[in-house]
Formats: sequence, C-alpha cells, structure tokens
Amino acid sequence: MTGPVISRREFLQASATAAGGLMIGFPLLDARANGATQLDFCIRIEPDDRIVIACPNPDMGQGVRTSLPMLVAEELEVDWDRVSVEQMPLAIKKNPDGDGYTWKHVPQGAGGSTSITGHWDRLRQTGAAARQMLIEAAAGSWNVAPESCVAGAGAVHHTESGRSVRYGQIAARAAKLSPPQDPVLKSREDYRIIGTPRRTIDAAEIVTGTAVYGIDAEIPGMAHAVIARCPWFDGKVVKVDERAARAVPGVIDIVRLDGPEPGQPYTILAAGVAVVADSTWAAIKGREALEIEWDKGPWQHETTATLEKQMRDALDGSGQIVRDDGDFPAAMGAAAMRHTARYHSPYLSHAPLEPGNCIAHVAGDRCRVIGPMQMPSGASRGINAALGIDRLNIEVEITRLGGGFGRRLTTDYAVEAALISKAAGRAIQLQWTREDDMQHDFFRPTGLHELSAGFDAGGNLIAWTHRLASASKYYRRPNLPETDYWKSELYADDFPAQLTPNLRLEYFSLKSGAPRGSWRAPAHTANAFAVQSFIDEIAHARGEDPLAFQLRLLGDSREIDYSNHGGPKWNPGRLAGVLNLAATKGNWGKPVGAGRGRGIAGHFTFGGYAAFVVEVEAVSTQDFSVTSIVGAIDCGLAVNPNHVIAQMEGGALDGLSTALRLAINVDGGRVAQGNCDSYRLARIGDTPRHMEMHIVDSPYPPCGVGEPPIPPLAPALTNALFAATGTRIRRLPILS
Repeated sequence: MTGPVISRREFLQASATAAGGLMIGFPLLDARANGATQLDFCIRIEPDDRIVIACPNPDMGQGVRTSLPMLVAEELEVDWDRVSVEQMPLAIKKNPDGDGYTWKHVPQGAGGSTSITGHWDRLRQTGAAARQMLIEAAAGSWNVAPESCVAGAGAVHHTESGRSVRYGQIAARAAKLSPPQDPVLKSREDYRIIGTPRRTIDAAEIVTGTAVYGIDAEIPGMAHAVIARCPWFDGKVVKVDERAARAVPGVIDIVRLDGPEPGQPYTILAAGVAVVADSTWAAIKGREALEIEWDKGPWQHETTATLEKQMRDALDGSGQIVRDDGDFPAAMGAAAMRHTARYHSPYLSHAPLEPGNCIAHVAGDRCRVIGPMQMPSGASRGINAALGIDRLNIEVEITRLGGGFGRRLTTDYAVEAALISKAAGRAIQLQWTREDDMQHDFFRPTGLHELSAGFDAGGNLIAWTHRLASASKYYRRPNLPETDYWKSELYADDFPAQLTPNLRLEYFSLKSGAPRGSWRAPAHTANAFAVQSFIDEIAHARGEDPLAFQLRLLGDSREIDYSNHGGPKWNPGRLAGVLNLAATKGNWGKPVGAGRGRGIAGHFTFGGYAAFVVEVEAVSTQDFSVTSIVGAIDCGLAVNPNHVIAQMEGGALDGLSTALRLAINVDGGRVAQGNCDSYRLARIGDTPRHMEMHIVDSPYPPCGVGEPPIPPLAPALTNALFAATGTRIRRLPILS
C-alpha cells in the first residue's frame, strides 16, 4: 500500500444518518450499491445523542480501540462516557492514476508502533470539523454569530443568552453543512480527554468473554477447516491417501495446497492438505487420519548447530560494509584501550495467545474475509494474488486480535482460508492449533553479533564497529537484492551513529530455510541486547559506573538525523532522560547486599525512548529470581497514560520471558518445539515481586509505545546478573 492520496475536497464529507443524525467521514464508492457514493463514517451522532466513533486500526491489546477514538472525542467536545466505538472495515481505493491502491482515508495497519502517530493529525481534525459544523448549525438556528458559541460536554452553548442545544438535537441541521477543510484544533493545555487515564473502552466485554476475537467469529453456513502443513522448510506434498480421512464422521472435503517455491515470496507459508468438516474437532480428527508422503525439501540437513557454525565462520571473514564513517581501521589501531565481545540471539516464535484463524467466503468474483489481522490490506493483496479477485471486491472485516507481536503482519492464514473456500465452494473458518502456530511461524531472525570499541588515552570513544551474521527476514522479498538484506537487521543510524567519529557496520547474510519475519520491535530486540550489554561490559572494564559511562557517551540533548523507522530525528538527551528517571526510581547506586545486583539499559525504538533498572537475587546465572523491574518511557504526549503503563508492564514481562527461556531450535530442517512445554513462556513464579513504570512529562507529540519497552529489558537483566554473580551472559536465552 502507498500512503494516503486524498485531495482537500475528498478529505471530509457529511451526510444524514438513517435516523436523521449527523455522519461525518470519508467518501466510499460501494460497488454493491451500483456505484452510488456512500459514506465511510468516522463519527456518527444520532438524534438521541448516541455518539459512535469508528476505530480504523486493529486492536491486539495495545488499546487503540480506546486511544484513537479519544483523539476524535477530544476535539468533538463530548463526554467520554457517552462514546461507543465500532471497528472500521478495510477501506482502500485505486490510486487516481489507476496504478495500484491506496487508503481511502487513513492507514489501517497495526505495526511499527504507528497507530497514534499515523492518526494524530487526521483524527483530531475530523473531531474538530464535526465540532465546528455543530456550532455553525446551532448558531444558524439562533441567528447568532458562530464565534459567540462554544461547544462542551456534547452540546453547543450561547454564552450571552444562556441557550444550549444537545448535539443530537442539532445533528440533522449540521448534516446539511459542508465540513471545514482546515478545522481549528484545540491547544494542548485545553485537553480534557487526551493525556488523561482512561479505562479500555471494551474491557467489560473482554473479561466477560463477549468480545469477538477472530476465533469467535461466525457466519451462517460456514464449515471448518484445519491444515496438515509440511513440517520441513520448503517441503512439498508427494502423495496423499485421503480414504481414512474422508471416512471420519463430519468430514466434508479434502483440499490440497501448494506452497511457494523455495526462495520465492510467501503467499501461504507451507504446502499442505486441508480437511474441511462440519466442526473443528471433526476436521482435526480427519487430519490425523490423513496419510501423507512428504518431500522434505532442500533444508532437511539444517540444524541450530550448523547454523551457528555458519555464523562463526562468517564473522571470521569479511562481510558487506554498510556504513563506514571516518577511518575506522586507523582509529582502532591507534586506540589506547580496545574491547571486543560476541552476543548470540536465537530464533523466536511469536506465540500469540490466539492461534491463527480466519473466515473466508469466496463466491464468484467476490470474497469476504473476517479475522484477526494486523495488516488487513495484506489479506486483500494476498487473496488478489492467489485468486485474481479484484481487490475492491474483497471485503476485509477486522476482529479483535488475541495478540499479534508482528506475526499477524503477514496474512498467509487469510490466503489459506480463501483458497480452501474457493476449492470447497463454501464459507469456511480455518483454525490453526497451538502446534501449527509454533511450528509454522515467521520467526524472529537469529544472529551472532560482534562488537568492538576503541578509546583514546582520555577515555573518549573514538571507534566502534558492529558486525552481524544473521538470517535476514528480507530474504524472500520480491525484487530485493541480497545486498539490501542487512536493512532489516542493522539500523544504520542507531547508537552510536554520529556520536563517534569512526563507525563501521558490517553484515554477513546467512542461509537458512526457516521462515523469518517481524517480531515485536524487530531487530531492536537483538541489537539492544548486544549494544547495551557491551556498554555495561566496557564500563566495568574501565572501572566506571555503567550509567555514568553511558550518559557520557550520549552527551548533551540535541536532534540527530535518523533515517530509519521512528525518525527523522532522535535525541540522545531524551534517552539520557529515561535512563536517569529509571535510575532514580530504581535506586541505582544504592547498596543491594551480597548475592544481589542491579542492571540498567535503555534504547530508542520507533520514536520512543525506554529504560529499565532490573534487580535480581542470584546464587548463579542459572539460579536466580528477579525481584524488581523499574521502567521509564518518553513517548512524547501520552494519549492514554493507562495504556502506556500497561504497554510498559507487558513489554517488560514479554522481554523477561524472552530472555529467560525462549528459543526456537532447528533439527533436520524443521522446528524442534511444538507447544509451551518445550517453548516455555514465563509463568507467574518468574515475575518480579515489584514493578513500577514512569512516564516522562514530555513536550513532544506522541510517538510509539508498543515496541520501545521490549529491547532494553534483556540487557538490563543480564547486566544485573553480572553485578550479582560476576558472570557475563552473552547468549540468550539465559536458562538452558
């Protein structure tokens, strides 16, 4: 998808609702209405004062079904407790030049911590436009100047006469007006909703089980399906004996699916055989009865050990230099003190609580899809590629997601469901099991990092290199040369870019059959572990306090160019700010006693700055408990502080879980793990007795929150373990 291509005239339109209220939103050309222009609403105000705000983005627990409507409600001047929220379906249109597609109004994906930043201006403008229309309508009915009226608490007030009118009473009149193209936005000091803690708007539905996740969705007459996927990377189906499966009560059909050719872009993840039945259980029993002969594919001899040897051998040679500031070899050669260390990060599974699922109904030249998708436009694109259905004839309805973490950026399961529906000639709900989800994932890439730093006699950092051997997640992107694979694994402008005069980044592209993709905060999770661990190592080797040492490297507050996602600038002073806040609140520098230790780490991720101080009580690096996690985040203006704190707490626990035990291993060209017994997520006994999170009172506009908390947790933990035990951890996970 390209960015929004919207003229000023298209920006906002208004119409009356069926009940005689006001609907304001964006134009929608509905093919089912014989080309009639309808309205894809953002705000609906009914005569009975019901106010409905549409949420454009998927919610997977990050809280955007609350925070995005808060942007509208703030400018609309309504009481938050009178607002209800509906999910907006995917809305795309053809580009004006007819080449490709774009958003009708706003981007609708949830990834890269962009939901708030991507809608910050547009949704506030929508609320402000509706407010101004209601004021104009009320003023017209009273025959007074609009400037003499104000809006507040869902009503328009005329101060001089004391008259007031509820929005619902004036909505029909407002619907006849044209929305202002440049609505006046409120000043930050006048906010009543933005910046205040608000409960999740559908929390009651979530805890009572009435919220509809993808796995809960239903449409009349749908059948159910599961797939036996080839367990070997890039393997194929040789032959299938379907007889026993077809004899299972409830089984309706068997559908064979061809996977992508090795090295080609993914549409679906793997070759397989689908069983369609009248219930998910019958489909599973039918799958168990299938007799399939598999071609094990080209990666059947790959193991974790062979992949790690490939990493070590690569780093012993020369790679692709992707950034080379100054004269790194000369500076390192002249350094008075040098440090080098290697750090390993494994493959990781996303393991969302809700396994993959999707409803699809292909009928002629149309397709309807319902499911939990981070990128609903990907489902539209993938189904178009697989079945040739015009994208404007593909309806995509977004449910709540039971976790995503990057796994649902890829919508292979929606394409699978559409392929099965077309072959079976009916609507189906495809359901993955936990084992399916863990063994057929787009795993976070594994990698071996080698870092070296050189200091002059005065203790100034004069040279730095980060060398990475990894299996890039970009390896099957269409029309992308291997020389660009590094771009998803090393962020060229990350610390210490522009903080040291001589910087070299070097990449080694590895071969692996494991599917790879984005995992919460993508490469930052692995890179921050390496960089923040290395800083701690250097500080101890130099006899400096790790916090003071890092603050010295960061220097003064200033804006530095940042070309990667989260830019265009980053500010080392803001990173120093969260490090200092976490240190103050986390008792950094105070005695902890024998067998205890504190570690600190911070990182800039996707526009946000986060830091943690972790405290441990340890007998050894294999026998310890985490006693405290204290965090700080600078995310600019915190739209909903409740959700910022929740994301910090969840991110800390996700980072802790990952650092403790999580690794996906490869054995014979397939994933060794199958469920949570062998991929052991953190349990309640692993969690700290004390957690507290702090939000910087920041003058900056909002930035990302969902991913910044993840990267600094693991190095803060391993640095704490070093402080407690004297043993340095350079390999994750910590517990074998």
